[in-house]
Amino acid sequence: MTDIHPNQRVAVLADAQNLYHTAQSVYSRNIDYSSLLEKSVQNRELTRAIAYVIRADAPDEERFFEALVDIGFETKIKDIKTFNDGSKKADWDVGMSLDAVTLANHVDTIVLCTGDGDFSRLCSHLRHEGVRVEVVAFRSSTAEELIEAADSFVDMSEREDTFLL
Repeated sequence: MTDIHPNQRVAVLADAQNLYHTAQSVYSRNIDYSSLLEKSVQNRELTRAIAYVIRADAPDEERFFEALVDIGFETKIKDIKTFNDGSKKADWDVGMSLDAVTLANHVDTIVLCTGDGDFSRLCSHLRHEGVRVEVVAFRSSTAEELIEAADSFVDMSEREDTFLL
């Protein structure tokens, strides 16, 4: 595995729902996506930045989606699904995984901004393919198997002033 160097091509994949819920429930704050992108790239060559978001018809969400684009993220938007029993579901696990596997041939490093343990198998696959995998998330809501599967882990809670608004 390669360490960080300026010529590395990097893709940043941000699971906005995962980060949002921890930022809100633990800190009652929002994510600073501009800092998240800057710290994830670390002066390397940004190939692609994608934020995976859920449309839930919440106030100001369209403005949030536009702000992500202004920062430099491409947004992938999925509508929340409400089932007959009233339960709701929306996640981007498969979409993020497919994008990561597709991007693997075009980048040196993939930064996963999520704590979801479902991505640990993806990390193992990407590393097997020769791609460096970095995880940026809150330690308190990051699965141990995801941390272990990645090449490096950045704990956002150790740098609240950097990653939170």
